[in-house]
Parts: sequence; structure tokens; C-alpha cells
Amino acid sequence: MPVLTLIDVDGAEHQLAVQGGTVAAAELAAATGWELKPEGLCRGETCVPLLGRVVISPNHPGRIDLRAWADALGVLLVHAAEDDVAALVPSAATHAATRDGRAPSLTLPDVDGTPISFDDLSGHKRVLVTWASWCGCRHELAGWERLQQELADSGLRLFSVALDTDPEDARPWIEAAQPSYPVVVDTAHVTAEKYDITNVPSVVWVDEQDRIVKHPTIAPGDDCFREYTKIDSARHHDALRAWVATGALPSSAGRDPQPRTDDGQRALGERRIAAHLVRRGDTDRGRVHLAAAQELAPWDWTVRRSGIALTGGDPFLGEEFLAFWEEWDSAGRPGYDAT
Repeated sequence: MPVLTLIDVDGAEHQLAVQGGTVAAAELAAATGWELKPEGLCRGETCVPLLGRVVISPNHPGRIDLRAWADALGVLLVHAAEDDVAALVPSAATHAATRDGRAPSLTLPDVDGTPISFDDLSGHKRVLVTWASWCGCRHELAGWERLQQELADSGLRLFSVALDTDPEDARPWIEAAQPSYPVVVDTAHVTAEKYDITNVPSVVWVDEQDRIVKHPTIAPGDDCFREYTKIDSARHHDALRAWVATGALPSSAGRDPQPRTDDGQRALGERRIAAHLVRRGDTDRGRVHLAAAQELAPWDWTVRRSGIALTGGDPFLGEEFLAFWEEWDSAGRPGYDAT
């Protein structure tokens, strides 16, 4: 029986024996935690009623139709028939339904695989800083360290996330900066999905009550690339100091992120599949899924620029990147809101 690698919404990978698009109910429950019960699909104390939906395959007793199961849970199943890997991502409606103003839970590994939780910093003013080795912001960890040292006694806590495909891509920059704040690596880009991040370096502010008080905006850690970004890092740093000292928020704090679309969500799934295929050596098929992701979300840098690096291209001065940059710049730099 063929084996399918199913990449869950949290980036975890499950190996499932599939037959005609179906999986044994017990095997799927053991992998994902979602168990079929009379009241619906349940995981722990959470149950999703089926409301007339049928997830058991009529042609395969005891087996669940994977696509019907995903639809019932409000997630999108991204899968190409010719590949033995698929990805689950929340639908746009499901993503929107979870937006209650609170910071989504986030636990990710550091470069050595040790899990570190953003949630552990609850009770402090927190700044989620995202960057990547494929971005010039890889040089800015020291700038963030200076800010953390300055504001630590006032209660601020930084939490840094590298949106990289391989922890080893981020390791040299982390080791060179030796930051005192936590730095984790998000190979599945779940941070981008949970916090509506489409470019780096992006920051999110979270208050002591775990409320997001400023949604993602671009904020460099220093002015090394000011000519390119056209952003003065001091504007963000000064606003951050004011928030820490008095609770005052900048005008940009009132901006809501652009609503996610199903196409944008599917793009994240396609990128996860591409990353999996490239890691196992199938770069050609990886490029196919990257192309699909880029068509679905043409201005999402976590898809476009990271994809260039993923397939061995030059994400800084290569022809593919420069062509993308010129296209994006001419379009008015969509998704590049500064603090």
C-alpha cells in the first residue's frame, strides 16, 4: 500500500498508508489526534460536529476519505496526485475565525532542536521578530540584541524566528550574534501563517495580557540596508521605547493585516511540500510546487524569495530575485508596511 507523507498544520510530518485517497481511521487518529466519535471529529476536549458530512469512505469500510476529513475540519488539503506528499493548511475562513486578538500559541525548536515557547514570555511586553538567512536582515540580530539589553529591565522580551528551510542556514548568523533573547527556526513557516507575515524583517507586538497590539509591519534591526528598505530603523525603535515606557502605541498599530485568502493559504501548503521534496533530493518536483505557490501568492516574500534560496538560486543578486524585486517595486511594494 502506498505511503503518503502528510504535513500537518503545525509542520509535523506523518507517514500514512493510503488507498484510493483513504486512510485507516485508527492510523489517522494516532497521527493527528483527531478521532472520529459520534459527536464528530474530536481532539482532546475539542469536537468539530460533522453536520451531515460523511468522512468514512463508502467503498472502504473503516477508512476515512482524507479530503472529506480535511473539509470537515476546515482545513485545505494540498496534494498533487503524482507526489507522495501532501500538506494541510487552515482555510481562510478557519484562519479568520481564530483571530480573537490574542497572540496564537507558538512553540518552535532552536538550531539544536530544543523546543522554545513564545508563550513562556507571557506577562511581559513581547516583540516577535522574524527574519531569514535569505534576507539582509540576517545581519541585524546584533541590533536587536542592543535593543533587548536596553529595554530588558523595563520588561520587554524579544523572541526571534528565522523563516528558513534548514536550521543550519540560520546557525552561522545566530552564533555570530550570540543573542541573549530566544532564537528559533521555523522550517514549516507556521509563524507566517499564524501571524499573517508575508515579508521579513517583520515584527509583531504583544502586550502583557497576550493581546496583539500591533500587527506585522516591516522593522529593520539597524540601518545597514536603509538605502534598499527606505526605512529608518529609529522610527520603530523609538515607538517601541515609548510603548515600553508609557504604553503609547504608534498609528500603525491600528492597521489590521490583509485578510488571508484560500489561495494564500494554499501557497503556504505548496511551499511546505516543495521544501519537503527538495530536502529529500527531488528538486525538480520541488520547483513545480514552488511555481504553484508563487502563482497563488505572487507578493509573499516568504514564498517567493525563500523559494529562490530553497532551489539553490541567489536570493540577493541573482537574476530571478532582481526580476522579482523590480516587478514588486513597480507594483508599489505590496505588503511592505513600515512602522
